[in-house]
Amino acid sequence: MAAAARRQGDPARAAHLLSPLAQSGKGRADVHQELGLAWASLGRSDDAIEQLEMAVTRNPGLSAAWRALGDQHTARGDSGSADTAYAQAIRASVNDPELMRAADALVSGELAVAEPILRDRLKRAPTDIAAIRMLAELASRLGRYGDAEKLLSRALELAPGFRPARHNYALVLHRQNRAAEALEQIDMLLADDPHNAGLANLKAAALGRIGEFEDAIALYDDVLDRHPDQPKVWMSYGHALKTVGRQQDSIDAYRKSIALQPGLGEAWWSLANLKRVTFADADRATMRGALSDDLEPEDLFHLHFALGKAEEDAGNYQASFTHYAQGNRLRRDMVRYDSADIADHLVRSRALFTPQFFTDRADAGCSAPDPIFILGMPRAGSTLIEQILSSHSQVEGTMELPDIPQMAAQIGGRKLRSQETDYPEALADLSPDQLTAMGEEFLTRTRVQRKTDAPFFLDKMPNNFMHVGMIKLILPNARIIDARRHPLSCCFSNFKQHFARGQAFTYDLAELGHYYRTYTELMAHFDDVRPGAVHRVFYEQVVADVEGETRALLDYLNLPFEESCLRFYESDRAVRTASSEQVRQPIFSDGLAQWKNFEQWLGPLEQALGPALTDYPCKL
Repeated sequence: MAAAARRQGDPARAAHLLSPLAQSGKGRADVHQELGLAWASLGRSDDAIEQLEMAVTRNPGLSAAWRALGDQHTARGDSGSADTAYAQAIRASVNDPELMRAADALVSGELAVAEPILRDRLKRAPTDIAAIRMLAELASRLGRYGDAEKLLSRALELAPGFRPARHNYALVLHRQNRAAEALEQIDMLLADDPHNAGLANLKAAALGRIGEFEDAIALYDDVLDRHPDQPKVWMSYGHALKTVGRQQDSIDAYRKSIALQPGLGEAWWSLANLKRVTFADADRATMRGALSDDLEPEDLFHLHFALGKAEEDAGNYQASFTHYAQGNRLRRDMVRYDSADIADHLVRSRALFTPQFFTDRADAGCSAPDPIFILGMPRAGSTLIEQILSSHSQVEGTMELPDIPQMAAQIGGRKLRSQETDYPEALADLSPDQLTAMGEEFLTRTRVQRKTDAPFFLDKMPNNFMHVGMIKLILPNARIIDARRHPLSCCFSNFKQHFARGQAFTYDLAELGHYYRTYTELMAHFDDVRPGAVHRVFYEQVVADVEGETRALLDYLNLPFEESCLRFYESDRAVRTASSEQVRQPIFSDGLAQWKNFEQWLGPLEQALGPALTDYPCKL
């Protein structure tokens, strides 16, 4: 009766029927599973997780309960617990001893054990969709999303109704920044399960990837109306609100998230990351009280970054630096970064990209002038330049597009970080037609980001400085702007910043200095071999003379001057970076020398910068 009631859209009656039996201690596993599904339908996530966990404790073979548990963790934004539950669902769904061994290895993270079992199985049974899905799960965990995509596409070709595979397929597409394709799959899943909060969250995130923020916000509104006790969903909602400039609403969302989970470090950091928000004494006390060895490492380092900002605002610079340093140490332990990689890239780029190399390929590449690349170091003023230019009638702002780095990775042929890359040398083997096709591919991949008919659009991915050579080969008429800021000001601003992804070089002062120095050396090389190809903008000069620098910038782009560029702070466009609130204000000079309050602790940074510091043209 309860199952029938839930399926007919009356989960409240289902819960009423099952709660007494579940509470009696005599409930079977399927009773707890069905009650968990009813609570999930009613938006009571904590109760749903409790019942589903009781179900799988009593019967670990309940694949549907594991899958529902994964959905609940996904809805809460807990991807680690969700992955574990989904892996258990895979294990529970197979009875074959060979696949069970592979599933056990997947659950325990022994991927090297699972992979040969699954590959051998598929040699003997190439249409075994359970094995295909498991191998796709393995590939996804290794970051081999292209392989996972092919496997899941094959599974769905064999079994179009295989929902778990379609869910995985949507996730893999989303992780490859193919949001439009992911949305097609998510909508197919939602057609059969319209109230699935996990799918709704994934759809909102995918909508945000393609700039459809109002639709994403509407979706979050709906999810939170039905599931108001989800702290991580409130936090994601706050991110979307911040992006469209609804600052107070974003603050309220972050505060709601914190009220539900005071130790949620990322929500505290999200508040701090608004820059214009200052913390009260009570906030600092709450954050300090939340610091505990029991916290997840991610919550802990986020709290340290937030406390660093709070203590800095209060003028407690030693305490502030202590928290920044601790947050960075914790984060550095979690990321993979080797400064030798960028040093090696510099050496190889100098050897490959010579004047003759470009002369020999003068007729190659896509001639479209549409893209304008803003690159350099993070926290160097690139968002300010983006905001100024996107206020021009002929220029459309988009976001930090990942396409150039992804295309470079494809050329390099490296699937894992541990493998050697053939990039950038592989560019020498490409024909003029192939280089042209790559330029056209970039325009195709980024078209989903363009919402207006403006002839030019911005790609503000800072790390594209690594790919100036490739950009000039595949898009020779594209314009490139190097945003540069005083090295101590820029690097310490990075040290204070936690980045959601990437930028692994920012969590150690010496590594930061080495990275900045190598970046300037690489850009100097392109100044030598392609004079005038890159227009450099110094942040300090923009602050001192915004009109003069704007006119020079527009002259480089062959665009007429427009007064709206000087009123960039009036723009209502979405801004997705850490500077989102700062660029909605007129330019102030109060942030130029904040690093001086911490100068006594910046010795490792100064030493690593070397000539990049002493030769910087704008003295502070």
